[in-house]
Amino acid sequence: MVDPGALGARLASGAVAPLVKKLFVTDQPGAALVTKPVRISGLVSFKGEKRDVAPKDVEKIADELVRRALKAAGPGELPVDAAEAVAVRTALAHSLATLGTLTIADYEAVALGPEEFARTLRSQSAVTVATFALSRDAELFLERLLHTASLHILNFFTQRSTYIARQQTRQSQQLAHLVKAVDALLERLPSQSSEDAAFEARYASYITARHGTLTIYGLDVYAGTSEWPLDTAYLSLEATRDRPGEGAAQVAAEQVLAQHDHVLLRGVAGSGKTTLVQWLAVTAADLTYQHGLTHLMGRVPFVLPMRRIVRPGTELPVPADFLTAVGCLVTGEQPAGWVERVLRAGRGVLLVDGIDEISEERRKDAKRWLRDLTRTFPGNLWLVTTRPSAVPDKWLDTTDFAELSLSPMTHDDVETFVRRWHRAADADERVGTALLESVRGASELNRLATNPLMCGMLCALHRDRRGFLPQDRKSLYEAALTMLLERRDVERDVVAVRMPFATQVQLLQKLAWWLIRNSRVEMDRSEAVHILGEAAPSMNLDGSGEDVYAWLLLRSGLLREPAHGRVDFLHRTFQDYLGARLAVQELDFDLLLNHADHTGWEDVILLAVAHARPKEAEQMLQRLLADGTARGKLLAAAAASYAAELAPAVRRGLEDGLRTLIPPRTVKEARVLAEAGRDLVLHLLPGPDDIDEELTHLICLVAATVGSSSALHFLTRFRDHPDPKVQWVLATSWVRFDRELYLREILAHLSHRPTVLVHGSEDLRALRSIGGWPDIQIIGTYRVEDLTGLIVPDQLTRLTLDAPHPVEGLAWLTAFPSLTDVWLYSPVSEAEAQQVPPHVRLTVRPSHGN
Repeated sequence: MVDPGALGARLASGAVAPLVKKLFVTDQPGAALVTKPVRISGLVSFKGEKRDVAPKDVEKIADELVRRALKAAGPGELPVDAAEAVAVRTALAHSLATLGTLTIADYEAVALGPEEFARTLRSQSAVTVATFALSRDAELFLERLLHTASLHILNFFTQRSTYIARQQTRQSQQLAHLVKAVDALLERLPSQSSEDAAFEARYASYITARHGTLTIYGLDVYAGTSEWPLDTAYLSLEATRDRPGEGAAQVAAEQVLAQHDHVLLRGVAGSGKTTLVQWLAVTAADLTYQHGLTHLMGRVPFVLPMRRIVRPGTELPVPADFLTAVGCLVTGEQPAGWVERVLRAGRGVLLVDGIDEISEERRKDAKRWLRDLTRTFPGNLWLVTTRPSAVPDKWLDTTDFAELSLSPMTHDDVETFVRRWHRAADADERVGTALLESVRGASELNRLATNPLMCGMLCALHRDRRGFLPQDRKSLYEAALTMLLERRDVERDVVAVRMPFATQVQLLQKLAWWLIRNSRVEMDRSEAVHILGEAAPSMNLDGSGEDVYAWLLLRSGLLREPAHGRVDFLHRTFQDYLGARLAVQELDFDLLLNHADHTGWEDVILLAVAHARPKEAEQMLQRLLADGTARGKLLAAAAASYAAELAPAVRRGLEDGLRTLIPPRTVKEARVLAEAGRDLVLHLLPGPDDIDEELTHLICLVAATVGSSSALHFLTRFRDHPDPKVQWVLATSWVRFDRELYLREILAHLSHRPTVLVHGSEDLRALRSIGGWPDIQIIGTYRVEDLTGLIVPDQLTRLTLDAPHPVEGLAWLTAFPSLTDVWLYSPVSEAEAQQVPPHVRLTVRPSHGN
């Protein structure tokens, strides 16, 4: 038998090259600067402006490559049987299809080389070899085929007329960038004494070592350490600035100091503020300057956590005392006057972390301190972080600080985090993939996976239970509480006074139920201390309420202080779970049901049913049904799945009540159902195979109106449904969801491609990324240059302009050769109508405002 690793190499260039060229658009002359940089995805003919090759054609190309390779092997030398040949073809097709999503430029691909480029294609593919359970011979065969294809793909890139021209242009740009960077570096590195230079080198090494790792929850149990290298752990999040009249402008968080010298960055607990501070410090200290961020080159970082530098009865530190105030281990080597010389030269990056972690009285001192420093030492970069509610808007406006907010983790961020966590813990990649599927499909997991700490907890819990998460919420939270309150310290061998698990839960319940009853999400520290102090004697606890509070804050992992003197739970879901538990113990069912119409009490009621004894649960459900409202019926039906035991008569009553709501019979009923139930209703809706086809689009409308990530997951089950009304609902609903995720999961899979609603240039760019769309309706004002520049010309067949103001001329419609119909909801003159190409049918309708 022939060596399967060498078999792919037998394919002659004359056989492979024509197949590879089918994947790409026709070459164009010049340096291709119009679409700089030219991404590989822009060259692929099934993704870009031309659709010469459909995604199915990629399978044909892969099939042909496999067929020719097997033919080249000759009789008796086949390395794989017929079944594995099909699996190899499928895996190869998926890898080649990722060419349409690669965002690297062609010159970057050539620089990778064929082996690394082949690995890139494999890693980007959603389908791995493990999915197909290939034999070792089949894996070698696939690797060689992909390597051979990669050789020809890269060779194709170098033969394009644009490649050499673009390489020359790129080298010129790199030279200009290098000159600019050197100029900036020379400007920021004035003549230094040898003592200053030597100390800066030692200080930079200290900063890199001190801030070069992150503590990631859960890794301490599985990887032997909780620390993660910063360069592999850092997630680039977005920061948003709301400009009056301009909407929200987003920028990568690490770039905020490139746009503004002074920044006040707000972010909720766990959103990544301190991680960003660490990343900026280490990047500025990186003397190799490989990061390419010119604004940080030659600068010296000072990390100033407010909780460490603000001490009772003392003034905030002057520059000479910065290193001493934060306990820097090389402060004794600091040359006299060094910090002042750095700041006088405008070379400092001052990272002031956690304004919210000091008392309100000291925040006034901090404001004066920041004002004096920025005025005394101009030209330095300043980043100040805080939680949103700790300081008012424009708190530092008098010192020219731009205010931005750190955005939460996106779906992609969560996916990246989960995959990195499992790699760091040396876990099977398939375990992480299984967790992501669970998070995506369960609303309660979605609500938990909002920041790195909670994502780490889910990863640890998922692996702790060997790839299994409890299917009901009550069990999920019980398992999480056990891990947080008991097992974590035991498994880490932490030596500490341990409070019994049941006692911890009882104390935390009292805090949670107090918050719920008072419609609060946080409380004063004094209120928490008082509640715990009253409970301590009955639980036979030594110490005061202050002592108990301090222990729970330090060891439980469930309480935190979002600001000085304020207390809340790590996540709202734990508050609801613990509060519901105590509500049942205290028999507060009337209080629970009197708040059934409040969405903030929804989870509390559901979890109370889970904790209640059978008769108590039945009485709660019957009272919800007796309410007679759509919300009462939905809440009762949803809560039924939380009850361990229900009498048949009660269950029949729930089913009868639900039948009056689901399925909806009209659009109005569908919208009412969605508004009444939100995520509740998703678990009660039938799937595509369980509903009358005439009503299927109304089921989709309910989920689309809910508009949550769980609703998106639910809608993926309908994307192949043949009913045009279903396809229309799916195409017109993406404005309610995350644009990129909906595009990838729903729009890209629709077969009929009905009218899609577009509200701005970003929507058009998104549609262009999947090769364009034939039927587009523009809602609101638009710019002609956006339409002609962002709509794929050959794809557009029907265009609707629903604008509040008349269009200014229609001659630009000639840019779309395939266009057949144009609908306008604004008046046009006869002269403008004459500008419409002769092959286009124009229909003018009255404005919706008339």
